[in-house]
Amino acid sequence: MVLIPAARVMAQEDELTGIDKVIQPINDVLGGFFFFSIGGENGFPFIVLWLFVAAFFFTLRMGFINIRGFKHAIDVVRGQYDDIHDQGEVTHFQALSTALSGTVGLGNIAGVAVAISIGGPGAMVWMTIAGLLGMTSKFVECTLGVKYRRVAPDGTVLGGPAYYLNAGLAQRGLRPVGQGLAILFCILCLGGSIGGGNLFQSNQAYAAVKNVVPTFPAWLFGLIVSALAALVILGGIKRIGAVAGKLVPGMAIIYVCSCLVILSGSLSELPAAIGLIFQGAFAPTAAVGGIIGVMVQGIKRSSFSNEAGVGSASIVHSAARTHEPIREGLVSLLEPFIDTVVICNMTALVIIVSKAYEQTDLEGVEITANAFATVAGWFPILLSIAVCLFAFSTIVTWSYYGIQAWTYLFGERSAIIFKVIYIICTFLGSWLSLSVVIDFTDLLFLGMAFPNLLGCYFLSNEVASDLKNYWDRLASGQMPKVFKVAD
Repeated sequence: MVLIPAARVMAQEDELTGIDKVIQPINDVLGGFFFFSIGGENGFPFIVLWLFVAAFFFTLRMGFINIRGFKHAIDVVRGQYDDIHDQGEVTHFQALSTALSGTVGLGNIAGVAVAISIGGPGAMVWMTIAGLLGMTSKFVECTLGVKYRRVAPDGTVLGGPAYYLNAGLAQRGLRPVGQGLAILFCILCLGGSIGGGNLFQSNQAYAAVKNVVPTFPAWLFGLIVSALAALVILGGIKRIGAVAGKLVPGMAIIYVCSCLVILSGSLSELPAAIGLIFQGAFAPTAAVGGIIGVMVQGIKRSSFSNEAGVGSASIVHSAARTHEPIREGLVSLLEPFIDTVVICNMTALVIIVSKAYEQTDLEGVEITANAFATVAGWFPILLSIAVCLFAFSTIVTWSYYGIQAWTYLFGERSAIIFKVIYIICTFLGSWLSLSVVIDFTDLLFLGMAFPNLLGCYFLSNEVASDLKNYWDRLASGQMPKVFKVAD
């Protein structure tokens, strides 16, 4: 996710105006709940522990499917098990690309810089470990998303945490609990999509453009981005999936190739940089609370980057063409690997090799931009392009998440209302000062993990049972490869 919910410096009461005065007290309450520390001042923030423990539990419960299912997941994405007769709206590859377009972003660029600047290079070891474990959280929630989805007569798919929280818990005699958690998730999802998934993206994309072209008017940028977003959003998940399928590989290639160019000029320094990462991960004198401080920074940034456990990705994976929920769950486990293990570590190596993180006057994306500038003065332009692509792809993907939440709460016929509101917010985000509003929506995004993971815990046994059945059939040759990609 492109959100960067670091420890925030809240504005003073006399600096707050308008809606900020209303939202600030709510921020303080929610922030105190999500980030209260377990184990003393330098312990784990509750939200970080909540996400990490769930990922660890699911990894053990599913028999390390994040490792043993990796190759099969790649085969599925390549279309080797596709069936054009399966229900769904997008291919496995399009579902993966769409979900990635909602996660790959500033979390991979600025979030990594924050982790290293606060926790030191060693934070990347824990970020990587959390990413590997998070693969299983994605597997569980996306498997459930497909299993409990609803397919309308016209082929439209409705799915995600709201549906498996409601139906799944109802099967266990917990209907009121499931209904309550489903409604809570949708409310939180609406706030997260409009704020962090939209306003924040548009705002940061304009900031990147303004850094290159200072005279570019904010209103014009907002008009262009909102118009482009409207063309995609109004076309539904099929158009979103088609655009993401082309946009995500392109923006990932631009960014990764830029990192490789920087690293190729510093090959002799790579061994020392890698050694510094592992040394810092276990150094008792590491910044911010020793080893615990380093772990917290790495795990926190991993969670905010790949969204594992939040439940958002299961919404889009529910639309995949498949009759095997486990199969789509396996596809989804590739997301944290690509997002955190690959892209975040590329960013980290660039920052460490360039020593940009040692400049205490820089923070966030400025650190990464400074690292890119070590190659050439114009190289940060590539970073600005990547930021814009990442932001746009996130705006488009989170529109779908918000639409699904809105549909669950108010019905499909009224979804156009949310689409119009969302597109207007895309325009406004480029020139409004967001401040406390973004803090609030960030916290709503984090809150999605609570109802989602509660449901995943309740339903984990049936996921494990379905996985065993699927794996036995796969091992016995009952699932031949078809080598035919769905249209």
